[in-house]
Parts: sequence; structure tokens; C-alpha cells
Amino acid sequence: MQQELTWAGPGQPRARPSSPSSSSSTSSSSGAGGGGGVRAAVEETPVVVVGRRECCMGHVVKLLLQGLGANPAVWEVDGDVEEAAVRAELSGERGGAWPATLPAVFIGGRLVGGLDHVVAAHISGDLVPILKEAGALWL
Repeated sequence: MQQELTWAGPGQPRARPSSPSSSSSTSSSSGAGGGGGVRAAVEETPVVVVGRRECCMGHVVKLLLQGLGANPAVWEVDGDVEEAAVRAELSGERGGAWPATLPAVFIGGRLVGGLDHVVAAHISGDLVPILKEAGALWL
């Protein structure tokens, strides 16, 4: 897919897929299809945050990860149809229904969980080693 930049916030460009021909997978979803490519992004990118557009929880988890030095790819869903498509795509990966809430954080291709699980891993001191193992930090 070719990438077109949209603005995610002050000074933060975000890539959005605009056609089905590029191999880039660190992007937010757009259009009615919504789910296409999120599994590839999870498999190929060290840290992926899948969340609803303009959700404060997704923003908080992204800031936490950035504060630790990781640069998460953000895959945004806009509406129930896109969310269902993303959930269906990721459910196939897990072999059943995807129970996770959004935002969902994937590190090293594994579902870590929502904001609550990421914060708990951070407080317990487990998050930085997980990020290092996934290649998201070079400390």
C-alpha cells in the first residue's frame, strides 16, 4: 500500500494505507475494509497498538511506550465495522474468538493485552525486558 501521511496530533504524522500495493504495515486502518494488513503489522513490527480512533486509552498506552523509548505503530479502527474486521483477522491468528479489548498492544508479535496489562507489566518491571527482547529498545 502506498502511504499517505495524516496528522495524529501536534507534530506526529501517522501513515495511513491508501492502496493495496505497498508492503508497509505500520499504519492505521482506513476505509470500510479496516482489517487488511493488521496481522502482517503485528508479525513484522516490534510494537503495535490497535485502538479506536481518538480513544484516550490508546493515546495513554502510546505515550507510555514512547516514554520508555519504543516507537509503536498505531493501527486505528474507526467504527464497529472496522473493529469487527480487525478482530476477525486477529482471531484467526489465535485460533478462536479474540477476547482482547481495545486498545490492544502487541509486542514481538504477541498480544500483551490492553492498557491495564501494559501498565501492570510496567509497574512490575517486566515491560522493558519484553520490549528489549522484541527489538523495540536498543538499551
